[in-house]
Amino acid sequence: MILENEKGGFILINKPAGITSHDVVDKLREITKIKRIGHAGTLDPFATGLLILGIGREFTKKLPIFQKKDKEYIATLRLGAESDTFDREGKIVEKKIEKIPERKEIEEVLKNFLGEIEQIPPAFSAKKIKGKRLYELARKGIKVKPKPQKVKIYEISILEYNFPHLKIKVKCSSGTYIRSLANDIGKKLECGAYVEELIRTKIGEFSIEKAIELSKLTPQNWKNFLINLKSEQNQNC
Repeated sequence: MILENEKGGFILINKPAGITSHDVVDKLREITKIKRIGHAGTLDPFATGLLILGIGREFTKKLPIFQKKDKEYIATLRLGAESDTFDREGKIVEKKIEKIPERKEIEEVLKNFLGEIEQIPPAFSAKKIKGKRLYELARKGIKVKPKPQKVKIYEISILEYNFPHLKIKVKCSSGTYIRSLANDIGKKLECGAYVEELIRTKIGEFSIEKAIELSKLTPQNWKNFLINLKSEQNQNC
């Protein structure tokens, strides 16, 4: 749907792996010729999935309405190893395990993470401490232990399990780090774990099914994919 305001709007993008969320912003600036563009929540470069962007000053100002919405992810964990970044892009250390976790054991462990929990953000993350992003400090070898933060896990379930790969679906509050969750699950299982693949499938009522592939946007068609915020919300009431 096209918004009446021709100066911009909101757009749902299915971010590909291998680029940053800011790379998506830069690409949209190139396509739309509009400088004022922002997104409503970073996805790690290795991650894929739903990214909500505001195009134009009027719409970037409204991005905070999306930032506090609950999220849904599908994550593939690699058991039997740990990563200093809690994902596949970090330094991987294989763990010696005496017993491969059974599915029933994993199900019991996952129950520990339901509800309100405290988690420590990854050392390699965009969270700021005294004005510095954690990944900037980590890259300089400066060790900082972030304070635990409270988040909520509404649902966590196993989609597939074939050791060493465990695929889970997580519905959670804004601010939840799936990489930290994976690392904590690995510690509980005493075998280690990190995120190998991560897809964000929902932000509030907005789903990846309605997102457009970045590669399909052109200077001629991008306005066709702007969403009518009120209409989308009414459809999901």
